[in-house]
Amino acid sequence: MKISNVKTNLTALAIGCLIAVDGCTLFAGAQEAPAALPLRVELPASPQPFPEPLPDGKQPGFKWRGTKGWAWTPEQYLEEIPWLAKFKMNFLMNCYVSMFTSAHPWKNEWWLPLPDARKTAYAEVIRACQTNGITFCFCMNPQLASERPLNPTNATDLDLLFQHYAWAQNLGVKFFSICVDDVKLTQSPEIVGAQDAQMVNVIFGRLRAKDPDAQMIFCPGPYHGDATAPNDHAYLQALGKEMNRDVYVFWTGDRVVGPRITRAVAESYKRVVNHRLFLWDNYPVNDGQATLHLGPVSGRAPDLCEVVDGYMGNPMATQNQVNRLPLATCADYAYNPRAYDPARSIGHAILRIGNTRAQQDVLKELVEAYPGFIAAGGGTGRNPVRDRFAKLAAESDSDAAQHFIDQIENLSTRFDKEFPGQFNAAKGTIAADIAWMRQRSKHQP
Repeated sequence: MKISNVKTNLTALAIGCLIAVDGCTLFAGAQEAPAALPLRVELPASPQPFPEPLPDGKQPGFKWRGTKGWAWTPEQYLEEIPWLAKFKMNFLMNCYVSMFTSAHPWKNEWWLPLPDARKTAYAEVIRACQTNGITFCFCMNPQLASERPLNPTNATDLDLLFQHYAWAQNLGVKFFSICVDDVKLTQSPEIVGAQDAQMVNVIFGRLRAKDPDAQMIFCPGPYHGDATAPNDHAYLQALGKEMNRDVYVFWTGDRVVGPRITRAVAESYKRVVNHRLFLWDNYPVNDGQATLHLGPVSGRAPDLCEVVDGYMGNPMATQNQVNRLPLATCADYAYNPRAYDPARSIGHAILRIGNTRAQQDVLKELVEAYPGFIAAGGGTGRNPVRDRFAKLAAESDSDAAQHFIDQIENLSTRFDKEFPGQFNAAKGTIAADIAWMRQRSKHQP
């Protein structure tokens, strides 16, 4: 693999790794930050069909391809539905936090009827999905952040939970999800697995009684890895034995968040749970933290679609508009995973989101400055701009640190000029980074 020479510029100062390598790709696989390498995105000379076209007679790699929200508002969902259609995605799931009583702070009174205003707003989201050929999946988590977690053996609790699914089904929704992720076990894993299976069976059975085509995805507690850890294995085996065979199971990959998702680990997990899988890919999610992940998805096996039926990305929280950059690459991968090339994908994503060369150049530099945690290492809160500044400041190189601030400020100014009234949440993140760096530069010796 021949590595091309890259001139020093803003992107050479960002912590990351090379995306364009003479038509190939090179990504760091470690979770920790790789050695600092220049990152460069090559913009294609002209737009090409996107996602990457399939060979004649071939179907998309993943049958279901889409994203969810991250505590998104109805307005955010409505903004992104046309883009999903543009990228040939066909699936959108609401974040269960969007159905909480409060998202700031989280408060989950799942047993209460949804407020009329929320029902009206989400009815509009559902209609927009139907109009754009997007399958909407209605989701709730009746246990997380709740002062009264659902008891899966309590018939009254199941009735109270079902009221929400019945409401969505009456609006024409056919896909549903129940999630119990990030909830600690209070009994043996075998007992909890069997109880969760019965909860799903009750809700799913009622939905199918009205609509035989209704579909269900369940997100269990152990939702990642190969299912060989003793508690995970016991829970998933009990769940799989008791749960309706038509239910999909969400799986986030080899790890909760990681640079690689492999077929072998998917096969191991699937053998244990013995149900169809739906990949919940935790990228480019920032978990509401002050950072951006804009680089292309990578490290996902090209033949994963032979084991997993559906693909759903997990997005950034407030920055749904700039999230379209990595979302487009997720769409490209999910549509034609065997031909997917991250370097080509991010270049064509930029061409489709920026209408002029000046806009495209700004988006290119933003991706290079905020390449995402798959490329830069670390986790969902990793901020390569702040990291790079901190490194320069720690090296007592005040001139280089100030030059870096100046470059990010220049990029911010151009971003605002080229996209007036757009990407405001992303602009806010960059402005916060600049303020953070300025504050610390005052205290440099």
